[in-house]
Amino acid sequence: MMWHSLASVVLEGDLLADATLINGRGRYVNGPAVPLSVVNVQGLQRYRFRIIAMSCETKFTFAIDGHSLTVIEADGEYTTPLEVDSLDVFAGQRYSVIMTTNQPIGNYWIRANPDIRGYPGFDNGRNSAILRYNGAPMTDPSTSFVSRNPLKEVNLHALFNPMVPGNPWPGGADINLNIAHTFNVQKFEYQMNGFAFHPPSLPVLLQILSGAQEARDLLPEGSIYALPSNKVIEISLPGTSVRLGGPHPFHLHGHTFSVVRSGDSKEYNYLNPVRRDTVNTGFRGGNATIRFVTDNAGPWFLHCHVDWHLEM
Repeated sequence: MMWHSLASVVLEGDLLADATLINGRGRYVNGPAVPLSVVNVQGLQRYRFRIIAMSCETKFTFAIDGHSLTVIEADGEYTTPLEVDSLDVFAGQRYSVIMTTNQPIGNYWIRANPDIRGYPGFDNGRNSAILRYNGAPMTDPSTSFVSRNPLKEVNLHALFNPMVPGNPWPGGADINLNIAHTFNVQKFEYQMNGFAFHPPSLPVLLQILSGAQEARDLLPEGSIYALPSNKVIEISLPGTSVRLGGPHPFHLHGHTFSVVRSGDSKEYNYLNPVRRDTVNTGFRGGNATIRFVTDNAGPWFLHCHVDWHLEM
């Protein structure tokens, strides 16, 4: 999806993209039936699909008509295989799924339905691509789809070394942080614990190399959290309302983390949660909670992966 205006200008509008593109192709409302992306497959084979949400903001619900998808990886971390028929993919998230071509020869819709901030729907092949079996005619599919087994993040589990670092209870880490995020409309800022990140004249890494030792000495003020090395860190990220942009996909650089509480759940899992690097915080009342170990020294961004919020 593409915009050609400043973020501050676009945000005053409706934030709607014209089209969902799958591998670079897509149709739009009242537009022509331009060629869609086609994935050609042979029958009775297993295929690995890597699904990447490259959107500025939109969340997509991905599915392939008539086919189950077995999730085996989230954000570069292998998971125990989990069979679903659809999955929500937030901005910046990535999944690998295995699909078996066990249906009759034909054409099947590949769907990537955007959420309310896009143009949902599949009329005239919008938000779609085509899965085409060898021997099928070169026509648009006529298949339909109703999800009965959607992916729930709490059902994903790390395949290797699934145990969460630290003690198995809320706050059972060496350092516990709660980072509340909101908008300051007057200042046109996206704030975390009351501060917005304003890029300093000297990058944070160079500030550290120049001799600054304490987080309070680093700029921008309020945006730097000093963490000791080789310690367990727990961060809770409260959810927000739709009016405040929720749910937000939060991404941590330099680390993968265990999602001990998903944004749409009240349950904690310290035994075998999914590990990943981008988690949705959920709506108001939700509270995504993550754990990781500070074993990769450096100044690392933690940010919402919605481009507008990152810019603000």
